[in-house]
Amino acid sequence: MTTTRATVIGVGHYLPDRIVENAEFEKTLDTSDEWIRARSGIERRHFAAEGQGTSDLATRAARAALKDAGVAPDELDAIILATSTADLTFPSAATMVQAELGMTKGYAFDVQAVCAGFIYALANANALIVSGQARRVLVIGAETFSRIMDWTDRSTCVLFGDGAGALVLEATDGTGSNEDRGILSTDLNSDGRFRDILYVDGGVSTQSTGHLRMQGKEVFRHAVEKLASTATTALNKIGMTADQLDWVVPHQANIRIIQGTAKKLGLPMERVVVTVQDHGNTSAASIPLALSVGKAKGQIREGDVLVTEAIGGGLAWGSVVLRW
Repeated sequence: MTTTRATVIGVGHYLPDRIVENAEFEKTLDTSDEWIRARSGIERRHFAAEGQGTSDLATRAARAALKDAGVAPDELDAIILATSTADLTFPSAATMVQAELGMTKGYAFDVQAVCAGFIYALANANALIVSGQARRVLVIGAETFSRIMDWTDRSTCVLFGDGAGALVLEATDGTGSNEDRGILSTDLNSDGRFRDILYVDGGVSTQSTGHLRMQGKEVFRHAVEKLASTATTALNKIGMTADQLDWVVPHQANIRIIQGTAKKLGLPMERVVVTVQDHGNTSAASIPLALSVGKAKGQIREGDVLVTEAIGGGLAWGSVVLRW
């Protein structure tokens, strides 16, 4: 029996020009390069230029992915953009990207699930393709978290960066087995009871922009357990186990969370794509950035099976298993 699969046919990313090394924070905060590296694994991150919005980063990543796929903007049916830092309250950043690309048909919308946003966007794109509502979908994760940092809070402001990554998904025919290329399973979760451990203390209805607030120890405690659990659930749905994976491509939040999750899954770090040292935590952009960099480095190759997972404010978390 023929099954429709949502298959990755192109990937790309964009990072702003400004690179901020850890040492730069030593000028204004009681911190050090050694302190930041030891607690997060982060060495540097990119910050968007003044006047450079999330939609700009997203558009550049989108163009790179479309070029990689050999697809023109008007050959897309939809754009889904995962972000918590859209340029404006409305319209969506996705429609702004649509206009910049010159895409004059189809539809575009944003998804907001903070660091888990790209997983949610992938799951939505997969559903659109499998249900026949779209044939080609551009999925983007883009953030400018530098706009919501409290620069006096050394526990948070050193962790985040700006960037964007994108995938082009296309409907392909599969057999329904795990040997198919494309998305094989998804798993989404949220629990609003834990909203106070990671949030921004402002928003439209409070008439303030606000800053990111985080209880680091609590986030860590939830992250390792929930990330390993969602990855295992997604694998169980298709009768696979972690030892059948070629790669884990996790949300790049903190090296200790990444290491802890890999350990729970019983996988060596040699099978984990890690970019946190160069990008910091780019929220919804971190997974597509890691996928793009992993492919460019020759780590991720056609036919590889990978699981990608993330957790963010909400709390919201989830995972996707796919064959590249």
